[in-house]
Amino acid sequence: MNALAYDGPGPWILFFPLFWAVAVAGVVALLRRTAWRGGRGRLGGPRQYYRGPQDHDSPLAVLGRRFASGEIDEDEYWRRLSVLDEEFGRRKTDPA
Repeated sequence: MNALAYDGPGPWILFFPLFWAVAVAGVVALLRRTAWRGGRGRLGGPRQYYRGPQDHDSPLAVLGRRFASGEIDEDEYWRRLSVLDEEFGRRKTDPA
């Protein structure tokens, strides 16, 4: 008649740390998807990384905009592009 004997907490005690680990991982995952975007786009679509103002004001971008708007012709574009290639090295869009 050992009805009041205490055998310890039993294996169910492992569920408490597991519950808190899942809760913390869920909070971190939620924050990574919403608040900790680090300059990415705020819309819910695909992630859009912020490139910074230097990409919009780079010499290649300015040259491309001037060519697209018709300020310079194709010969002038290629001539200036070759000078920029000599000055700044290989363009990022060139294959390796």
